[in-house]
Amino acid sequence: MERKVVITGMGIWSCLGKTLEEVRASLYEGKSGIVFSPERKEAGFRSALCAKVERPDLKPFVPRNLRQFMPEEAQYAYMATRSALENAQLEQDYIDSHEVGIIYGNDSVAEATVCAIDKFRQFKDTAACGSGSIFQSMNSTVTMNLACLFRLRGINLTASAACASGSQAVGLATMLIRNGLQECVVCGGAQETNPYSVASFDGIQSFSIREDEPTKASRPFDKDRDGLVPGGGAATIILESYEHAVKRGAPIIAEVVSWGFSGNGYHISTPNVAGPARSLEICLRNGNVSPKEIGYINAHATSTRIGDSREAQAIAQIFGDYNVPVTSTKSQTGHEMWMAGASELIYSVLMMKNNFIAGNINFENPDEETCCINVIPETREGHFDMFLSNSFGFGGTNSTLIVRNM
Repeated sequence: MERKVVITGMGIWSCLGKTLEEVRASLYEGKSGIVFSPERKEAGFRSALCAKVERPDLKPFVPRNLRQFMPEEAQYAYMATRSALENAQLEQDYIDSHEVGIIYGNDSVAEATVCAIDKFRQFKDTAACGSGSIFQSMNSTVTMNLACLFRLRGINLTASAACASGSQAVGLATMLIRNGLQECVVCGGAQETNPYSVASFDGIQSFSIREDEPTKASRPFDKDRDGLVPGGGAATIILESYEHAVKRGAPIIAEVVSWGFSGNGYHISTPNVAGPARSLEICLRNGNVSPKEIGYINAHATSTRIGDSREAQAIAQIFGDYNVPVTSTKSQTGHEMWMAGASELIYSVLMMKNNFIAGNINFENPDEETCCINVIPETREGHFDMFLSNSFGFGGTNSTLIVRNM
């Protein structure tokens, strides 16, 4: 018998804040975390726009001999996970005596890899890479570090699925719990924010060049969008079976109703309509949810011309004449990439629990391909009990989650 899967804790480290309350306020107020980076312009970037994410100080929490294994995104993930475990009232004594797993989304460790190879080239000696470099430069670095630091003894897995990584991590954790293979899983997504991690994206002109107005650069679905803005950080969600959560007296925030996924089987970077539409359709069907039960859609929309239009068409295809409210929080955060599927789940839960929909800031006019959906440009107060969140990535990997209020 399939079991109900619930969210009992959330933690985040993003350009909108480092606590749930800070992030809630930023969403409600329509605050943008996008800035102009002189460092990137001097380095040769076509676009110097990015989200401003503060680097955490781990010295009070993690010994130096263990910090050497942690690249930038693992540091963000550590802070987000500390907060999520506290939010879920999961103490270390409980973790030590129970099987708690971890599935985290991550799909690059550019800075750590570049730094290690630079040292090797400079000194012509592999030992110059340093003893921590191998653990820093692997895609599984986040789960590797967090599992050891928090002594997690359940599933230990990294989801590398481009910009769907965080969402796929939540979906996989949900499936394991639903089928009785785990009782509790720490899941989420992390994204490094250093220039090395996105230089190649800038090289193919993926980024907005609206450098004179940084906070207006990310404009999903708007007809004047000219590219995405890179962001990052980390977001952690604690998932448990409903029975497990009740037994330990955990705070129950929401239920993960359904997970849908698909592959485009098409172009490596250009999305189509059929793949995303199938992900939406499968998610609704798996959860036995009708489109009109969805009160809000958090769109993947990254502020790119083709991506936004294809997603709008997919939503319109599945939801028909139902004018479901749609926004992309990337208008405020930029594209948080491997982290986005997890952070946007948290953003949406915060809206649902606080009775508002954060506006899709910078949305002024649709184009002929995005006018088919109901994009909300400014914060709207109102209650909803169920939302859908989309995450789509390079290679045509699609993930959709539906979450219900509890």
